[in-house]
Amino acid sequence: MSESSHNKLLHHIATAFGLLFLAGYYLVMDKSGFYDWVTAQLPAEYSGSGLMLGIMIAMTPGFFIWKHYNRWVEKKLGVTGTYYEDGFYKDPEKPKDKKTD
Repeated sequence: MSESSHNKLLHHIATAFGLLFLAGYYLVMDKSGFYDWVTAQLPAEYSGSGLMLGIMIAMTPGFFIWKHYNRWVEKKLGVTGTYYEDGFYKDPEKPKDKKTD
């Protein structure tokens, strides 16, 4: 197995562990009653919106941890690429001027 395919396999396994973490985090938040509490704060006709709001609030820290975990794994394995959010938040790269004589 080449180094590249070995790193890809390790990256896929690490990503699977990260996804299991997110699923477990969701279930822990569900068992804690947080989603029910947020839903109870709104009128009954908005219970679906309350649930969606609760999931968004509860999962924000989970996805923050996921982002940093992914970047850590990619750094350790030497995975390179462009992050989707870099196109929005980083200054565009300036083309290098080629000087001609």
